[in-house]
Formats: sequence, C-alpha cells, structure tokens
Amino acid sequence: MSDGSVTIAGDTFHYLSEGDDHAPLVLCLHGFPDHPHSLGPMMHRIAGAGYRALAPWMRGYSPSVLTGPYHADQLAADAIGLTEALSPKAPVAIVGHDWGAVAAYQAVGARPDRFRCAVTMAVPHPLAFFDGFRRDPSQALRSWYMLFFQLPLLPELVVPRNDFAFIDRLWRAWSPGYTHDPDARAELHRCLAASMPAPIEYYRAIAQPPRAAFARFKAGTLRGATRVPTMMLHGADDGCISVELCRGQEQYYGGPFEFGVIAGAGHFFPLEAPEATADRVIAWLGQHR
Repeated sequence: MSDGSVTIAGDTFHYLSEGDDHAPLVLCLHGFPDHPHSLGPMMHRIAGAGYRALAPWMRGYSPSVLTGPYHADQLAADAIGLTEALSPKAPVAIVGHDWGAVAAYQAVGARPDRFRCAVTMAVPHPLAFFDGFRRDPSQALRSWYMLFFQLPLLPELVVPRNDFAFIDRLWRAWSPGYTHDPDARAELHRCLAASMPAPIEYYRAIAQPPRAAFARFKAGTLRGATRVPTMMLHGADDGCISVELCRGQEQYYGGPFEFGVIAGAGHFFPLEAPEATADRVIAWLGQHR
C-alpha cells in the first residue's frame, strides 16, 4: 500500500493506493467515523484482481483538505475531480461506504459519463433512506446521533472526550460482532483528533441552513434513477441502518441494479468481512469492465 496526494481546484487530497498505476481505477470512498485504512484489506484483494484501488481521505479528514462545504454536492464534486485527475481518459469504478456511498450516489447521478459502475455500501439510495423513516419509525432511534450533531458546540465537546469513547460506542453499536484492532483504533482516533469538527459538519450540512439544504436536495441529481450500473451491499447485522430499509430501492435506478447482504457482519463489513466483500465487488467490476 502506497500513499500520494493530488490537488483539485486548490484543495489537496491525500490517498492510499494499491495496484498498478496503469490498471483500471477503482475509487474507494470511506465514511463516518472512519478513514481509508479500514478499506485496506478489501482494496488489497481488489488490486490483486488487476485493478488500481485508491482511497482518499475525504474532505474534512486529515491529512486531506479540512475546509468545507461538506454537503453531498461538494463531496460528489470531489469524487468527480479525483476521477478527472487520476483517470482523465477512462471512466472509473466507484466504491463508497457510508458517507462515501452518499458521495457516490450523487457523483454518478451528476456525471454518469465518468463512471462505468458503482458499488455502494451500508447506505441505501438516499431517497430510499428518507422514505425508510416513514416506513420504519425505529430507524429514527438508530439515527439519534444525526440529531445530536445538529446541536451547536456540545458535539465538539462530547465526541473527543475520554479518547473518543463516543466513537467507540458507535463502532460497537453498528458492528456488534466486531472488535476493533487496538492499533487500528488508535490510528483512527488520531485522524479524527486532527480533523474535528469537520466530520460532524457533514451531518449539519444535511439540514442547515434548512431552506438552502432543502433546495439542494430538491434540485439535486438524486431525483430520478441513475443509468450507471450499481450494486448496493449491506451488512446483515448493521446496527446503524436496518437492512430492511435497503429493500425495494430498485425504483431509483434506471440501469442494472443488484442488492446483496453480507452475512455475519455489521456496518463496517468491508473491514469485518473483506474477502466476502471484495468477492462481490470484483464480480460486479468484471461484469461491467
């Protein structure tokens, strides 16, 4: 695994990369509260299948650019900019986990010409997610942290307290069968300590300011179906988003779509079950190469 950086519109993104530089690019985007290292085991297997797997620290995560905005349109623009800088002549595959999935949905909707296929993980299509709140009131309880992050100042004090005990609590709740490696946990905490409060600003950008946030959503490319072939994967034991919210989302896709469940794994299944996850990803990439 090597590291590098690229500057897009004045903003510098650092990344991890594995595989031949001239191999087809697979852009891998992490989520919250996470960083590219958690995608490493999956990326290793993708690279072994003949691809170049590359994972940037997302906007707001050190050592990449920390300044906003952090709304989905900007995250999508970052992803598109990365593809144009790293693979200017050829469309790429995009793999997004959690907030990385949100960025992927928006990016493929905005610029389908830049992506040959997509794999989204742990977050269903955003329209399906919001509809899930209506169908499954218990999801609001699982999403309590999203409401907490809307408060001013308090989250900035609570999240890093006691060596990020708040973050450890989320990992345990979202992947109840997984024990985070102590060294990997410490590395994640170092990343978050250098990044705060940007990671929680993602959630504030969903709804603040309310009128502007609603306008972005209404006018955004999430409306309608994307033509880019998309596979959506979810952990069977995900404690963050119920697997039931992922069912029935086919209506939001105009191109090939596949839904798969990773058995025995929770929200962070690319780290919990990298072989099973990579096998599904590689098969999808092969179908749309």
